[in-house]
Amino acid sequence: MSALLTIRGVERRFEGAGGSTLALQATDLEVAQNDFVTILGPSGCGKSTLLRIVAGLDRPTAGQVLLDGQRIEGPGADRGMVFQSYTLFPWLSVLDNVCFGLRERGMPRAQQLEIAHGFIDKVGLTGFEHHYPKQLSGGMQQRTAIARALANAPRILLMDEPFGALDHQTRELMQELLLSIWEAERKTVLFVTHDIDEAVFLASRTVVMSARPGRIRLDRPVDLPHPRHYAMKTTPQFTDIKAQLTECVRAEVLAAQASAAAAVSVDRRAV
Repeated sequence: MSALLTIRGVERRFEGAGGSTLALQATDLEVAQNDFVTILGPSGCGKSTLLRIVAGLDRPTAGQVLLDGQRIEGPGADRGMVFQSYTLFPWLSVLDNVCFGLRERGMPRAQQLEIAHGFIDKVGLTGFEHHYPKQLSGGMQQRTAIARALANAPRILLMDEPFGALDHQTRELMQELLLSIWEAERKTVLFVTHDIDEAVFLASRTVVMSARPGRIRLDRPVDLPHPRHYAMKTTPQFTDIKAQLTECVRAEVLAAQASAAAAVSVDRRAV
């Protein structure tokens, strides 16, 4: 199957007063149409940097990202982005937040409303169309953000720790909701998370990135059946996959800690 998204030799180096920092070393990744790829790795390994480059919110120092064979040069409606922080427009209702991108494209209002109501229903917010973000719980705000992203019919949905600020129960409900939407819509998803259970439960593939400078350390298919129910998290198949990923992530976290300790030691000797 040909790739929808191709990440080829992507590197990101940051320049600062203290010198140059290589956050992401030459990285290759392909994501097929309808794939759900989750990205794990220690803090600071470049997961979010890679996602922002795909979104066009950051530019690589080297390499390129192709979507449908076209090089990504900046943000575009062909990519929908959902962040960890709540990014709704506080002065707009749920309905108008979901309509925002459609309105910016000049779509007739009647068509906007038809599409928006459809996705509001899919995320379970029917009856809350005229509520404002301050009137919603965190989970409801993220449901609105997902509906807004999907309403624009992006080729790929990019999600950066979208459930990280939610309580455990709400997070699990949101995982099931997202998975049910993916199973129905067959949208391609690239999803960054620190939660290994979440990564396995959602993914068709899970990628583990190394300690900084980040690179792909492991790319593992998640061959669990669909539809998925939360009880799957207790099955031997799920546990086996989780154990392998946990070991890989743990090794990279320890490597990151050792690297940080070595850097501190060098700094002390320099003083």
